[in-house]
Amino acid sequence: MFANAVYLIALAALSPWILYRRIRHGRYRRGWRQKLLGLSRADAFRLVGAAPTSQCIWLHAVSVGEVNLLGGLVKRLQSQFPQTSIVISSSTDSGYDLAVRRFGTERVFFCPLDFSWAVKRTLARLEPKLLVLAELELWPNLIKTARQRNTDVIVINGRLSQRSAAGYQRFAWLTRPIFTSLSSVQCQDESSADRFVACGTPRSRIAISGSLKFDDAPQSRECVEVQSRARWAGSDPWHMVWVVGSTQDGEEKMALDVYRRLCQRHSELRLILVPRHPERFDRVAQVIDAEGLLAHRRSRDGSLEDLKWTADRVLLIDTIGELRHWWGVGQIATVGGTFGDRGGQNMLEPAGYGNAIAFGPDTRNFTDIAQRLLDAGGAVRVADAIELEAFLERCLTDIPAADSLGRAAKQVVEQHRGATKRTVDAIGQFLAPDTQSQRRAA
Repeated sequence: MFANAVYLIALAALSPWILYRRIRHGRYRRGWRQKLLGLSRADAFRLVGAAPTSQCIWLHAVSVGEVNLLGGLVKRLQSQFPQTSIVISSSTDSGYDLAVRRFGTERVFFCPLDFSWAVKRTLARLEPKLLVLAELELWPNLIKTARQRNTDVIVINGRLSQRSAAGYQRFAWLTRPIFTSLSSVQCQDESSADRFVACGTPRSRIAISGSLKFDDAPQSRECVEVQSRARWAGSDPWHMVWVVGSTQDGEEKMALDVYRRLCQRHSELRLILVPRHPERFDRVAQVIDAEGLLAHRRSRDGSLEDLKWTADRVLLIDTIGELRHWWGVGQIATVGGTFGDRGGQNMLEPAGYGNAIAFGPDTRNFTDIAQRLLDAGGAVRVADAIELEAFLERCLTDIPAADSLGRAAKQVVEQHRGATKRTVDAIGQFLAPDTQSQRRAA
């Protein structure tokens, strides 16, 4: 009851902001019935049938990044456990839309908000054997209710930063029972495992499975998804394409300033910008125009295949879920969210293609991955626009050095694949009938 009261107060306080975002940016318009009330009988019938007779796994992925992780995992789970129903929830519109594209409408729904009545109704409708949380999405009512229904709760690709762990420990009276009740945590690295233990999860329930992001990283540019986009862009073999992806406010302006200066000396350079949030697409287009360049928008403008991709034409990818493939169109990559305060985004996708990678000072969301790339000579950390421009200059004038960076990055990815198999094996232990009955008895 306490948690419900807190959520209601928070929802009331945030309602003006939610309404503004809904009207101004088109956010938060869908899924409110599922979010506030939980799954209806019709929703459940669509997902698992009228009277589910097989095991059900509920996978929760908060948004686009987490949904992208699940592709290989879902495919392997379905292959290894063909009689098991797999349903996927997401919390955001963009995450939901991507999940529908990847897994089909019949498997996807909006995750209920953590009101006790909403999570109870959803769990009762689905009757999942397992609730699998991607990375870290720990909601008290959801986890408590799941465990009361004898549904095991597993965290996969677990990542817990020092700052987050400290925050959880400050409110240990509320959060410790959540960590203690987790059935299994498959961590990305040892430091995250130690923090889960400090927050209350028994060490015996924790394993280091590695990061699913390594397995999810692309392996080749020679695929239809990349090649079709390269044709759409009108990319020529002599172009050196710089992709600046998952950017936040201020990073586009920095990239454009660097690009304008370098284009004066390097006619082969081309720029692709991929902002992180849809509500900023129009604003970024305005920034490009203000710099005296032409924003060629993926969602609105035609293909450049039969035209000439000139240096004054910046490609603005104002669509969701495509960044993974646009990294493959480029040879040089700069990972956004690292020059501001967001903590960075996934740098393994450009690494998988063998791009020459640079990122900024703030990579706290991917500390271990960033350090692995840096240690192996597979990426460069730059402090500001001056160092970023120097990095680009070197990539453009010393092609062997840029190629060496890309090869080292790709090698790091290949060396650390295998987390998907370890994660599926861990999930499988909870699906085996004999193991499950022993756990219930314990």
